[in-house]
Amino acid sequence: MKLQDFFAGNPSGALAFSGGVDSSLLVWAAAAYGKNWRAYYVHAAFQPAFELEDARRVAEQCGLPMTVLNVDILSNAAVTANPPDRCYHCKRAIFSTILAQAKADGFSLVIDGSNASDNAGDRPGMRALRELEVRSPLRECGLTKADVRRLSREAGLPTWDKPAYACLATRIPTGTPLKLETLAAVEKAEGALAAMGFRDFRVRVPDGALVQVTEAQLPLARARWADLQAVLIPLFGRAALDPKPRTPSL
Repeated sequence: MKLQDFFAGNPSGALAFSGGVDSSLLVWAAAAYGKNWRAYYVHAAFQPAFELEDARRVAEQCGLPMTVLNVDILSNAAVTANPPDRCYHCKRAIFSTILAQAKADGFSLVIDGSNASDNAGDRPGMRALRELEVRSPLRECGLTKADVRRLSREAGLPTWDKPAYACLATRIPTGTPLKLETLAAVEKAEGALAAMGFRDFRVRVPDGALVQVTEAQLPLARARWADLQAVLIPLFGRAALDPKPRTPSL
């Protein structure tokens, strides 16, 4: 089955849109092949501001209407406790919000951007999607991450080479309670790295800030380390550069 076939068989519905590579391709396909689709972006403390900006840009380019839903995810105790299955509780909360709004807007079908490269076995969030009967057209069509990037490039989407970006909560060790100020500090720190020309990186906070960059950008990190410390130390008290290169995201 191709994406065109999926949307021919499902001409209307609600699309959970993150602003990332996968769901951006679905926005394009829904606009190109569907008849009555709407994108829903959930704005919460785990999403940096640039993701919403990217989502708006793609939705406007494709001509698909988009609704922004605000979710106070930190009011969910099962999420803020940051257990090993935090992603399950977070996905349940976020997609329950999307499902409720989609139903109010007249949509019975909700889809997400999980692709055929995603391993359901090691992703607690996948369990939430199954329980809520959210469909994943990219997986159903057998499209891998490489396929998604290729199709996105052919479609002229600006996200075709966008690095994978996990939510801000993944920067904090499991078992450490999630706090708004810590998430905001991580977002500010990663924004500073992006402004310095870094790409595909993480600022993790196991004890202070641990900067992880790809092997290609380790020389830049060492050259700009004083500048990085000037940003990170006021936010986290201490900072270190991980000597082990980060594996580039797909």
